[in-house]
Amino acid sequence: MRKIIVDYKKLTPEVLNLLSSKFPDGYGDNDIITFDNHRNETIEAVEVKTEDTIYLVKVSSKLHYTMINFDNTEIFKTNDNGYIITDLDNKTLDNEEE
Repeated sequence: MRKIIVDYKKLTPEVLNLLSSKFPDGYGDNDIITFDNHRNETIEAVEVKTEDTIYLVKVSSKLHYTMINFDNTEIFKTNDNGYIITDLDNKTLDNEEE
């Protein structure tokens, strides 16, 4: 099985749908996996699986915001690479400074 580390900026609709299905009420501390990547950086992620791939989605407040505002019945915009376009640049999150 392939393992892919994904940042919230590179979420595809498929992966976001998997996240929303697996964590309908959000993820908790017990759902977070911590590991070191090839650069010896500590990564925190949540895991979702397809038949052939394990996605490790990096945890951040922006991921939480994207999951909360995702409605799988809603049509959303994707960029040329198929990633969901989020409008976070104009919004300040509670735990982030401008």
